Amino acid sequence: MDLMSSIGLIIPELILSVSGLVLLLVAAWGGNDAAKPVSIAACIALGGAFFLVAPSVCAGASGPDTLAFYGQFRADAFAGIAKLMIYAAAGAALVVAPAYFERLNAMRPEFAILVLFAALGMSIMVSAADLLTLYIGLELNSLAAYVLAAYLRDDDKSAEAGLKYFVLGALASGILLFGMSLVYGFTGTTSFTGINAAIAGGLSGGQLFGLIFVLAGMAFKISAVPFHMWTPDVYEGAPTPVTAFFASAPKVAAVALLARLSLEAFGSQAAAWQQVVTFAAIASIVVGALGAIGQDNIKRLLAFSSINNVGFILIGLATATLAGASAMLVYLAFYVAMTIGSFVAVLMLKDADGNALETFGDIKGLSTTNPALAWCLLLIMFSLAGIPPLMGFYGKLVVFQAAVQADLLPLAVIGIAASVIGAFYYLKFIKVMFFDEPVDRVQGTSDWSHWALLVISTLVISPIAFLGTEWLGNLTDMAAAALAVAG
Repeated sequence: MDLMSSIGLIIPELILSVSGLVLLLVAAWGGNDAAKPVSIAACIALGGAFFLVAPSVCAGASGPDTLAFYGQFRADAFAGIAKLMIYAAAGAALVVAPAYFERLNAMRPEFAILVLFAALGMSIMVSAADLLTLYIGLELNSLAAYVLAAYLRDDDKSAEAGLKYFVLGALASGILLFGMSLVYGFTGTTSFTGINAAIAGGLSGGQLFGLIFVLAGMAFKISAVPFHMWTPDVYEGAPTPVTAFFASAPKVAAVALLARLSLEAFGSQAAAWQQVVTFAAIASIVVGALGAIGQDNIKRLLAFSSINNVGFILIGLATATLAGASAMLVYLAFYVAMTIGSFVAVLMLKDADGNALETFGDIKGLSTTNPALAWCLLLIMFSLAGIPPLMGFYGKLVVFQAAVQADLLPLAVIGIAASVIGAFYYLKFIKVMFFDEPVDRVQGTSDWSHWALLVISTLVISPIAFLGTEWLGNLTDMAAAALAVAG
């Protein structure tokens, strides 16, 4: 493939990188006064990249025509559908951030630029067809994320969150890099297709160790058990718009990358990694469900909810089938909507002075004092709990169905049983908001942009969305099929 053809396939990434560099100069010259224009421009850049990626998803792009730079980058439908979710989540974070940071006098243009570069890194991650491309995208995203976690420099919790994320993230990157070096050393290639061919005859001891270390490094990025320890502290300490971003876009990127690694690079030896993924899935579901029960801080509870949801997503990957990969993408789509909606609702919990309210004691009787917000939260929490007819139930249904079809009935049964445990702490929201005596602490007004995002998220996970499930299923099936062509 010639250079111009390769460049044509990375136009969305070029838009993000050029926009980020230009906005960096604007921020340097304009100072904090340029914060809003820079945020608007970053949203436009993400929107442009979104619409450029969409045609490849609708067309089910796959095969050699999607390869760029001698097989190091793959712009297929699987990468495309993940990019759409990443860009949408990043855009949502940019929309809700100004009101939050302006109240703290911390609205600076660097926030939008960091989100833009993080989105660029994630875009490269999901299109990686080579270990080198994978690492470049991963580190570009991680470096921006470390700064975002510690964005409020004068806030001790934010600084602590950034430091913890940096130290543990560096450890995970080292584990991943060590695993990649083992894989390269024992296969002689960094290409996913080359690795797949090299291990087709069986795994040597060195190759198996490399595979395990790579999976361990990726497990940190998706906060799967037992590499989840950073999640509650970082989610609680980081600014809420940053937490909303962390809980959505990077999760999509890391899960999509893990799926591509597993099915493309290690697909010929699925039995070797299925046990690892199955354990991580079950452990994440159980730990996420049990860990959330005693939480009083809503952001910490949502962190454990995120761990719990990663477990359900991994059930789709554990099947090692294209149907499982498709189900995983369906679940991710609704997970992003539920996550954005829940964190936007948390952002809207403010007292009369605009101070953030983050505990269950603050939302007692919310249905009486702010019924619209309470009912939206009720629908989102019911959806996260997997209660029909909301789309959280549908996401779990397709994942469990894929597991049953792959003869993993015990895994599906454990997942269903653990869903019941998880429902307990989601129902806690309902009990506190609808049945406790009102405390009337939530008195702050919210921007129209917050209400718009909350309503959109609620509609996406409502029964109305069933009208689009067939269309979404066709898109995810085509995206999953692109993995088979690549492998």
